[in-house]
Amino acid sequence: MTFSLKPSYEDPRTARLVERLRDHLDGELADYERERGITPASRLTRADLEPVWRRSRELGFYGIHLPEEYGGQNLSFTQLGALKEEIGASGRVLAHSVLGDMGGPLRAGDILKHATPHQLETYLLPLLRGERACCFSLTETDAGSDVRAMRTVAVPDGDGYRLTGHKVFSSAGPFADFAIVVARMAGTGEEEGDKPRFSAFLVDLDSPGCRVEDGATPMSGEHIESDIVLDDCHVPAANLLGEEGQGMRIALGRVTTNRLLHCPTVLGATRRAIALTLDRARTRKVAGGQPLLMLQAIQHKLADMATGFYAARSMTYASLAALDEGREVHTEAFMCKLFVAESAFRILDEAVQIHGKEGLTQGNEIEYLFRKIRMFRVLTGTSEIQRNGIAKLLAFHH
Repeated sequence: MTFSLKPSYEDPRTARLVERLRDHLDGELADYERERGITPASRLTRADLEPVWRRSRELGFYGIHLPEEYGGQNLSFTQLGALKEEIGASGRVLAHSVLGDMGGPLRAGDILKHATPHQLETYLLPLLRGERACCFSLTETDAGSDVRAMRTVAVPDGDGYRLTGHKVFSSAGPFADFAIVVARMAGTGEEEGDKPRFSAFLVDLDSPGCRVEDGATPMSGEHIESDIVLDDCHVPAANLLGEEGQGMRIALGRVTTNRLLHCPTVLGATRRAIALTLDRARTRKVAGGQPLLMLQAIQHKLADMATGFYAARSMTYASLAALDEGREVHTEAFMCKLFVAESAFRILDEAVQIHGKEGLTQGNEIEYLFRKIRMFRVLTGTSEIQRNGIAKLLAFHH
């Protein structure tokens, strides 16, 4: 894999898809955002997103990674990675809605294989068509890295269950019709002196006893999070995903793959930051009228930024290729998440430095990207959790 800030691909199919996606992101989607005055801090509505879902579906991007039976193109992980990188590199606010990250097919993930015909018909196939949207409700205030500390509880009740609890950081919650909620089965857990058992449920967000509240605004400033508050909310037995007790396995089933697939999006955003910083260094004049880029201190910063990016990108695609070959990549996924998060943050820190005052000003894209990228060192598993995973696998499997 060679270095480039606008990668090309030898595989003709990947090259074709990347080209089409770039055209859509830079053309039609850019125009759509401009017409609606959409910025990263906009309070997006369902009315903003639905046309993007539908258009992306028409163009074949929405759920493109899925098998053909679900309207996808059965992409390899490497191909999906290349498209996710372009999403991150585009600078588009609504890019997350093109492949289906925001409440769509990428968010629903692997649950298709656990779904009954009724669940497919009612929830998941409409989701794949861009007609419905979901959020994933796993995290709680005191159950983040340690999801097993979960307090949301499911009590069996006649022909269904009653759910009570408070979920936070449900991304896409403001636009979703239903949530995939993981809850602890009543009568299991430490208080009862046995192992907690968790189950996963499809919960209609307009059910009695279910409230969607404004979530905390993350440091990126985006309004895409919700709290899902359940108060004795009845969920029919037909909405149990898989079997009782399988909830955590269903929720974390694709965790290695997902951990790896977050990396290309972040790499894309990092690539954009390097390109913007290069432009800044070429055009910004310093004392004596020469461009910033002529200063060796700046050249060295840019050299380190580009090198860090190349290393992080190379290891990510090497791991995606191994995944495509059917190999286990648990250790590699931890390593990629750790290295990409830490490298991207260092690169963005330098990008802010080179931009000077502009890099500190709200409304400047570099300032926004710095905040957005900083979050990745915590989201989907902190850097410390990744190190724990690497150390454990080194100690016991090598």
